[in-house]
Amino acid sequence: MERGTFSSRFGFILVSAGCAIGLGNVWRFPYITGKYGGASFVLIYLVFLAILGLPIMVAEFAVGRASCRSVAMSFDVLEPKGTKWHWYKYGAIAGNMLLMMFYTTISGWMLYYLWEMARGGFAGLDVAGIGQKFGGLLADPVTMGGYMAAVILLGFGVCYLGVRAGVERITKVMMICLLFLMMILVVNSVLLPGSEAGLRYYLLPDFERFMTYGTGEIVFAAMGQAFFTLSLGIGALAIFGSYIEKKKRLTGEAVWVILLDTFVALAAGLIIFPACFSYGIDPGSGPELLFITLPNVFNNMPGSWIFGTLFFLFMFFAAMSTVIAVFENIICCLMELLHRDRKIIIAWCVPLLFLLSLPCVLGFNLWQGFQPFGLGSGVLDLEDFFVSNNLLPLGSLIYLLFCVSRYGWGWDNFLREADTGQGLRFPAWIRFYVTWLLPLIVLYIFGHGYYTMFFR
Repeated sequence: MERGTFSSRFGFILVSAGCAIGLGNVWRFPYITGKYGGASFVLIYLVFLAILGLPIMVAEFAVGRASCRSVAMSFDVLEPKGTKWHWYKYGAIAGNMLLMMFYTTISGWMLYYLWEMARGGFAGLDVAGIGQKFGGLLADPVTMGGYMAAVILLGFGVCYLGVRAGVERITKVMMICLLFLMMILVVNSVLLPGSEAGLRYYLLPDFERFMTYGTGEIVFAAMGQAFFTLSLGIGALAIFGSYIEKKKRLTGEAVWVILLDTFVALAAGLIIFPACFSYGIDPGSGPELLFITLPNVFNNMPGSWIFGTLFFLFMFFAAMSTVIAVFENIICCLMELLHRDRKIIIAWCVPLLFLLSLPCVLGFNLWQGFQPFGLGSGVLDLEDFFVSNNLLPLGSLIYLLFCVSRYGWGWDNFLREADTGQGLRFPAWIRFYVTWLLPLIVLYIFGHGYYTMFFR
């Protein structure tokens, strides 16, 4: 079975960043930043990216590069004889599948909105009209399923071309276009009349808002966003570590990925807040902001068709970069486990992912009576709970312990791999923190997720 490789370091950084950059960067990060005090929250968030996200990302990259395998076989290659670390492969593969079971549906919404905005389908509609259009999409399983299927075909179509010709080349183009589109949208939003109020709300430290919610809630919000934004724990980044050479130390590469992820998140706020404040619209959170509020903002702008289309093209690229990255990980895992060619695996995966994604689609209409977490919840919430509250934190803990424990791969092996090549060294002096304190932080995130879900 032939393995692919990246043609350049630049490709590795952009593809890895594309995996980390997703829809949460755009609709969640700006909202919680504004809610929790603007720049004062961002500073706490950046601290947690450095002390929480960075070490775990380096651990994932190191396991992938040292083993030259996906999560399906990387632990088998590196673990001490007789240990059972390789059992986690099933949890990791399940995590990738579960993530795509709802992420393809949400990405399909982006494609639908891109098409509707481009053809003028939102022209003349107010907030109520746009809300009815979104509600109509959710109530229509055929249309929503069709756009979900298009996302699956596009994602696997890119992977079908191979690592260099498909995943690397096309993701690089998407990421460069994403950054270019983002800058156009930022400039447009900042230049809108009255945008200064949105910039102040977003960027200036507001300790009154900070104190309203309390230090504990804000610290956990920053910790959770820093953790979940990077898609750590299910091997989605480890696979790209397995595709790169040993010319560069991994800490510097991880820093670049985190910087790009953070840059996109911060820029998304510069697009959203000035535009909302300019038109006197409250920047709500979640789907309402993205699928109801912002289309109404674009409808009121000069050049609404152009900027609305560019925004949802930006959103679609952000979604598809994650889809392609996770699809590539799924393909590589199955290639290693089943010893089949990439094209055969993809031929199996397309109908399989379509069938697995249908419950999420049907959860908004035919199966809307299924409400696992109470009124207003659905299949998407259940699938997201399994991934975000369970497999991501527990998987990150396994990668971490595997790299620091003498019963796993071990600190010396991890540090040697992380520091192979040129560039920024992994700080050996934080061994105590990474071995004893960071696992406790990850366990706290895991426990708090359950507490929030069931007791608040």
